[in-house]
Amino acid sequence: MFRYRSDDHWIDIFRTYYGPVLKAFEVLDSRLHDALIADLKSLIAQFNVARDGTMVVPAEYLQVVILKR
Repeated sequence: MFRYRSDDHWIDIFRTYYGPVLKAFEVLDSRLHDALIADLKSLIAQFNVARDGTMVVPAEYLQVVILKR
């Protein structure tokens, strides 16, 4: 689960520390910057299971472990 104080909190963290999101925001002008924020908030709202103003989004991932012999 992704757990954050809010969708704004998630956006702040990812645009500050997560390379692909940080780079996307760096190259956008203010109009596209605002559009990206709106799109991210819309996407988060689709999957957010929290009903208290926080953000809780289920996440799945594949983990692969390779053993060298």
